[in-house]
Amino acid sequence: MNKVYLLTGGNMGDRKNHLEMAAKKIENVCGKIVISSPVYETDAWGKTDQPNFYNQALLLHTALSPLPLLKHILQIEFEMGRSRLEKYGPRIIDIDILLFNDEKMEYPDLKIPHPELANRRFALTPLNEIAAGTVHPVLKKTISRLLNECPDGLEVHKLEN
Repeated sequence: MNKVYLLTGGNMGDRKNHLEMAAKKIENVCGKIVISSPVYETDAWGKTDQPNFYNQALLLHTALSPLPLLKHILQIEFEMGRSRLEKYGPRIIDIDILLFNDEKMEYPDLKIPHPELANRRFALTPLNEIAAGTVHPVLKKTISRLLNECPDGLEVHKLEN
């Protein structure tokens, strides 16, 4: 089984429900979600004139290789109403592959590990909850250390249950 860390996020509609729905769909078609981080809220990154995002990190065990996994993820986003109208624009759901085992891969539509992971506090904070000691396969630093060194100044707040 492959050990994959995903980040789900969104800033439109019932954000918490959309994260829950995405997790169920991921489990239905991709594999078993072994652990989920708490949900975090962050100001929009990249394009700031939009609602705040909710984000959650997931540890997925899957038999799928990266490209079939990406295909399923894109289908889930499509089924949930994701439209890609503008870069960093508002979205119902976004599902990113952050890490895939301890591998480095590059395809035309997919780079693993996620190339911006070390620069995005909204991804590192929930990931740190479930994978603090995991070592980034390129940077050779733990997720905890990357979070401590992260240059991103956006505040990330854990939601109360």
